[in-house]
Amino acid sequence: MKLVVFGWGNSARGDDGLGPLLLARVAQANWPDVTLIEDFQLQIEHALDLQGSELALFLDAGRNTPAPFAFREIHPRADLTHTSHALAPESVLSICETPLGFKPPPSFLLCVRGDTFDLGAPLSAQGARRLEQAWLFLRELGAERNPEVWRARITGI
Repeated sequence: MKLVVFGWGNSARGDDGLGPLLLARVAQANWPDVTLIEDFQLQIEHALDLQGSELALFLDAGRNTPAPFAFREIHPRADLTHTSHALAPESVLSICETPLGFKPPPSFLLCVRGDTFDLGAPLSAQGARRLEQAWLFLRELGAERNPEVWRARITGI
């Protein structure tokens, strides 16, 4: 199953870099049929990266996320602000449908609880522990690329 994985955030802002750190682990694991996309934030152009994929996973850090992480399915939701920058993953999915005209693949969000987001801050000790917990979970997802199996693994947000 062709999987696209997005990891976004800024490692110069402490725990905000958790998404790209998880994405780097996926790259090191060398999963087959995976496209990896890293950026500081999601933008409308990322909808094009979903074309031809059969499953999508978004990796991010969150301030109010339950610890150590939350995992859920996401669906298209038109929620564009006055700018096309810093979109929610649901908005990227919505762009697939309108204006691009294709249905996005089943999509999921793995959001790791972050505590430190200040400019110049290192990854926090709690963030490092949660990164390890999220990676164990993510490895299991990668081994079983099936939306139904992933839906059974959903945690609360």
